[in-house]
Amino acid sequence: MVMAYEKKTYNKTYKKTAKSAEKPSAYKPKRGKLAPLMKEEDKEKARIHELSYDFGCRITRLFQYLTEDSEYKEYVISKQIYRSGTSIGANVRESKHAQSDADFLSKMSIAYKEADETNYWLNLLHDNGYINESQYESLKKDMDRILKLLTSIVKTMNQKVKGK
Repeated sequence: MVMAYEKKTYNKTYKKTAKSAEKPSAYKPKRGKLAPLMKEEDKEKARIHELSYDFGCRITRLFQYLTEDSEYKEYVISKQIYRSGTSIGANVRESKHAQSDADFLSKMSIAYKEADETNYWLNLLHDNGYINESQYESLKKDMDRILKLLTSIVKTMNQKVKGK
């Protein structure tokens, strides 16, 4: 009898080809070449636009890993972290074309909320064993850097908007 909380395993059959008798890789060459991620020293000097885009790339790759490449196929939390993690950069990008300081503040506030939600999902993935310690620490470091910048931006803009 399988309990509701136990991990189920499924046997999948794959076509064996002359090239490989192994399970096919989740990365499909037709997807194109992956963009390189930022180096740690570049992140220290980067603006929120670059950091949030790079983080979005990392979250997209995490989603692929969790749903296709890892031995545990996790779909629910993966989708949540994918949505909130990529939404950070989308809102930061929208803020570039804000119509007013209040509009800019609104977009950055939403980006902050999405970053905080992403932090929650990241902790949940780690605490339930879907990502290992080094994966978690690396993503957490980027998340903390983004949260710190967004906090500063929102705080400064709040003062500017209220000062008018």
